[in-house]
Amino acid sequence: MKYIDSILESGEQIRYQASVSRTIYIPALVFAICGLAMAGLGAGFGVMAWIAAAAFFLLAVVLFLPAWYRRLTTEIAVTDRRIILKRGLIRRHTVEMNMQKVESVDVDQSLIGRLFDFGNITIRGTGSSFERLDNIDSPLKLRTTVTAG
Repeated sequence: MKYIDSILESGEQIRYQASVSRTIYIPALVFAICGLAMAGLGAGFGVMAWIAAAAFFLLAVVLFLPAWYRRLTTEIAVTDRRIILKRGLIRRHTVEMNMQKVESVDVDQSLIGRLFDFGNITIRGTGSSFERLDNIDSPLKLRTTVTAG
């Protein structure tokens, strides 16, 4: 059971669920492609190319695992009453903000972010509390869901 489903109050309905963008896998993918290229060169250039290929693959795995963990353990939801954010599995960080307490939702998207529909969101609550969400899919849809209602 997901964390968000376990904490919903009676009658509370989820309007939108967001997730971390798949673009966080790009660095691992780049190193995996470099590893494949070096493995392809290994037949012609000998042992050094194979060692370089193995190093690239190892680095790809090292970059992939934290990105996978982050994507797996991050939950973001907008309900009709509040915004819920949960990060982590064993060491958990949760934030809940009532919809009445939201002052603004800022979206930052680069050119690549606009092309692939991901970006960073900053949710500001009354007072000085704010929460920054990095590399979120469809940030404009998340902002519209929060501000519409």
